[in-house]
Amino acid sequence: MADKTRIVSSSHLVSERAAELSELEFALILSGNAFNRWMVRCMRAAGMPDVSVLDILVLHNVNSREREKSLSEVCFVLNVEDSHLVNYSLKKLRKLGLVEGVKRGKEVHYATTKEGREMCEKYRQVREDCLIETFQRLGVNSEEVGDVAKTLRAISGVYDQASRAASAM
Repeated sequence: MADKTRIVSSSHLVSERAAELSELEFALILSGNAFNRWMVRCMRAAGMPDVSVLDILVLHNVNSREREKSLSEVCFVLNVEDSHLVNYSLKKLRKLGLVEGVKRGKEVHYATTKEGREMCEKYRQVREDCLIETFQRLGVNSEEVGDVAKTLRAISGVYDQASRAASAM
């Protein structure tokens, strides 16, 4: 029987072989929802309401490193399999004047407009004021945060591999 002190979202999924995995999954659910809510509210505070989490992620990815990116590159970096979702976000961001696309061969390459770069900078400032300031006041160790990030990237690879295995069943 599973330990009743575990904090999980679905007790029926707790495995005696890996009860900690259920705790991790619940933490991912809570963290993911909190992070998504944060991104939307941060973008709203920066002056851009009515954008989705994916829209925000796509905008920041296109803006990253100040170089054009194709749809497939954005999907790859964000680990999004359904390119239609990212394509919809790119179209929405184009209508908002935040990104522009240039056709090169068979692909369209996207870059942020001046307005898009300014929006990313406003988001960054809200992030600095509201999030990073709080992390520093709480004394959160930056190296530990980096270690958690590495662990989460490794775990995402395990979940990706397991999802491929489940698709083959």
